[in-house]
Amino acid sequence: MESFKFSKEIAGRNLTIETGKLANQAQGSVTVSYGDTVVLGTAVISNETRQGIDFFPLTVEFEERLYAVGRIKGSKFIKRDTRPGDEAVLNGRMIDRAIRPLFSEDLRNEVQVIITVLSVDPENPSKIVGLIAASAALAISNIPWDGPIAGLNVGLKDGKYILNPTVSELNEGNLELTLAGTKEKFVMIEAEAKEVPEQNVLEAFKFGQKALGEIVDLINEAVKKVGKTKSTLTELMPQDTEEMLAKKKEIIKVAEEFIATQVNPYLLNEVKPTKALRKHGMHEIMAELHKELLEKGYDEDLVHYALDKTYKIIDQKVSAAILERESRVDGRKLNQIRPLSFEVGLLKRLHGSGLFQRGETQVLSVVTLGGPGDAQVLDSMEDVGEKRYMHHYTFAPFAVNEVKQMRGLGRREIGHGALAEKALVPVLPTKEEFPYTIRVVSETLGSNGSSSMASTCGSTLALLDAGVPLKSPVVGIAMGLATDGKGKYKIITDLQDLEDGPGGMDFKVTGTKNGITAIQMDTKTDGLTIKMVEETLTQGREALDQILKEMAKVIAEPRAEMSPFAPRITSFTIDTAKIKDVIGPGGKVINKIIAETGVDIDIDDSGLVMVTSNNAEMSAKAVLIIKNIVKVPEAGEIYKGKVVRIMDFGAFVEILPGKDGMVHISRLAPGRVNKVTDILDEGMEVTVKVNEIDSQGRINLSLVEGGKTYIPGSSSSFDSDDRGRGDRGGFGSPRPSGGGDRKRFFKRRDDR
Repeated sequence: MESFKFSKEIAGRNLTIETGKLANQAQGSVTVSYGDTVVLGTAVISNETRQGIDFFPLTVEFEERLYAVGRIKGSKFIKRDTRPGDEAVLNGRMIDRAIRPLFSEDLRNEVQVIITVLSVDPENPSKIVGLIAASAALAISNIPWDGPIAGLNVGLKDGKYILNPTVSELNEGNLELTLAGTKEKFVMIEAEAKEVPEQNVLEAFKFGQKALGEIVDLINEAVKKVGKTKSTLTELMPQDTEEMLAKKKEIIKVAEEFIATQVNPYLLNEVKPTKALRKHGMHEIMAELHKELLEKGYDEDLVHYALDKTYKIIDQKVSAAILERESRVDGRKLNQIRPLSFEVGLLKRLHGSGLFQRGETQVLSVVTLGGPGDAQVLDSMEDVGEKRYMHHYTFAPFAVNEVKQMRGLGRREIGHGALAEKALVPVLPTKEEFPYTIRVVSETLGSNGSSSMASTCGSTLALLDAGVPLKSPVVGIAMGLATDGKGKYKIITDLQDLEDGPGGMDFKVTGTKNGITAIQMDTKTDGLTIKMVEETLTQGREALDQILKEMAKVIAEPRAEMSPFAPRITSFTIDTAKIKDVIGPGGKVINKIIAETGVDIDIDDSGLVMVTSNNAEMSAKAVLIIKNIVKVPEAGEIYKGKVVRIMDFGAFVEILPGKDGMVHISRLAPGRVNKVTDILDEGMEVTVKVNEIDSQGRINLSLVEGGKTYIPGSSSSFDSDDRGRGDRGGFGSPRPSGGGDRKRFFKRRDDR
């Protein structure tokens, strides 16, 4: 089969789309390369329509391959690529959120998009290439989809905006803004930023908009050349007869009239119920409608069709109330946040805890502090190393008053946890400032609108309560949208239940008083204009400032004292050349210290040593041992050491771990000493003074007794402060005259 290539230079690198070469049985298949990053994108739609479901069944899979980076899996027992890691799940979710709004909500045939990473250039992230591949595969296929869209990154470094920055530029910069859409509208947004002001973020949107159009043009070039004729919903799904269409039209009219008389008390602020009461009210209305329609003689299948469509009628009424009267389901103003509540230190034995509540959304966040050895080891396709800050999000069925099976971690939990984690990373202290591994778990106890943003606020409370020195508190808010499909819209603050329907958006933004730290937006429209984005960021800033102000009344700064139940880490820096001395051959030295003291010891390549323990005495002992190992003795210093070897001409004394010095026989006592063993025995503890360290690094010592240092060639002694006077000893110095049994005297002194 003939293959076709389409290329365009984007940000100084060729973006190439190729089709017709790989995976040709898929309805849409492309390979997209950017730099040396190559991704295969495929799209397939099932022939059968799934019956009895009320949603569009789309799945997006992002498949990482370690061969793409020339690496074999680190596990000894499992060498094949296994389940997707968190990064792959997040990339898949990002692509899903970008392409989903452009499918018809009425489509019931399963669509599967698979992104397989074939090769990775370390400087060109695969997620953007994967997003473009998904768009191109769908665009050239026969699958009904209102694309194409493009994807790109915008960076900000040294005040300059960078299109599709390299990985190193992203690491050195202040912003990574991921955009999906066209030159007119954005359908998906993600951002992580180091407290970047809203105006600067908005300029990044404008900077990236033109390039989105260029990439869309490239995909359209491929569509024009090789694109298949799009299937229609009529062709894919069973079609009704004219008689059935008439019945459906009739029953929808009956349902609309019924809803109009019943739903207003729950939607138009005639009463202000909770989510549970609203939900219960909706169920009662649906039950009454179900009964009403059956009594009118409609069959069960037609009634279920009407009930399904009725929820869309309710969504339309919610939007209409906001657009026409600025009336929300709970009576709030469009820019009003629900009641806020903050609490810290709930559970005394924990290292830190915070409870955040906004309306009916309630999240308990808990901090656990550990040593550097507790850091998470990363072994994914593009992430290798360690992770010292982790945020994990949980969501149990009781949070929304439901009963469901709990089947482990889902994509939603991974995504929400990653967003809150991303929000806090820019304000965390460095490893040198705070060498702890930090884990935060956010337990969602109640949910009615953006528990991920509640997790961000709860995490800040818990971290401050734990004494983690954050640069600045971080909070988050979810912004919504009401539209009529004809260009009229309203931005709403603090999105909740019925407001998150068709024609809306979920625009989550987190930040400090200084600027934005994270954004995540998905929409149920055909996209947001730059004007919509600007209004959302402006209105969102007002909400962030209000939450920060209220939070400061409860806790404004990190606690001065950490929990007594948290481990203590003593950190200090050593010469990198000395690291091997502390570790020892095969870890012998460091393992001995750990065995003797019970501490945990971590040393990084920069020479930063971190000793972790709950026992202050043992921690101090371990620190002293390590410092003594790396210490370089200086002339004039006094040490207590142990005699480790005796020679005819003197004795070797270990003054520090692994460091011996020589006490010449002439420096053992006043007067003549016939034998070293007259004064010293192996294993004896003695006090010595460093006289000099010669050019070869050898340490010359003198014995100290009663604060006096013995001088060769004399029957007296001199004070240790009188350095150098008559100091003629050392290796090979002549033996002095005199003598006497000094060993017995020395031992008596040592026994006192």
